[in-house]
Amino acid sequence: MDTVKAEIAATAARMVVEEGLEYGPAKLRAARQLGLGRHPALPENDAVEDAVREYIELFCADSQPAELLALRRLAATWMERLSAFRPHLAGAVWHGTATRLSDVHIQLFCDDPKSAEIALIDHNVAYDVGTVKGFNGCTAEALTLLSPSPELDARVGIHLVIYDHDDVRGALRPDSRGRRPRGDLAAVRALVKEGLNDG
Repeated sequence: MDTVKAEIAATAARMVVEEGLEYGPAKLRAARQLGLGRHPALPENDAVEDAVREYIELFCADSQPAELLALRRLAATWMERLSAFRPHLAGAVWHGTATRLSDVHIQLFCDDPKSAEIALIDHNVAYDVGTVKGFNGCTAEALTLLSPSPELDARVGIHLVIYDHDDVRGALRPDSRGRRPRGDLAAVRALVKEGLNDG
């Protein structure tokens, strides 16, 4: 990776950790902050993730593991509530780079795309509806809500992204690094148990 991309990745990583930005907006803001013009060549997300891990190791090693564990517990709670929709955890909470400012990204694989929304309505959960770019390149509906985390003494953003039931097969293909890009409830429970044993 060239020096400019490395600088963008490092600056973006600080914004991801300190401000809770997603990778895309963080890269764009980092490039602007560094005065690199309107259309600079941006680093890949893998490079930003590496920089985030380095930043956490240098500046957040004392606090991040407990924050990550709290977020994984919260994710597991929501995955249990939504177990009928084959929930899978993705993003920073799954990959282990989340801090207290990170949101939780849960992907649901539903027979009926409205069924998850109906489940939230039935349980009087307030949420907003939007769209995001899905893992398969298509637009996906996202239900966003805030959930209290007593451990973090904060309300955490939960994003429920709705996919078709059959999309789960493609969702489990390894990512560019050969890792599982998302995990089911059993895998998240195993991470929580591992975090408790480490703590």
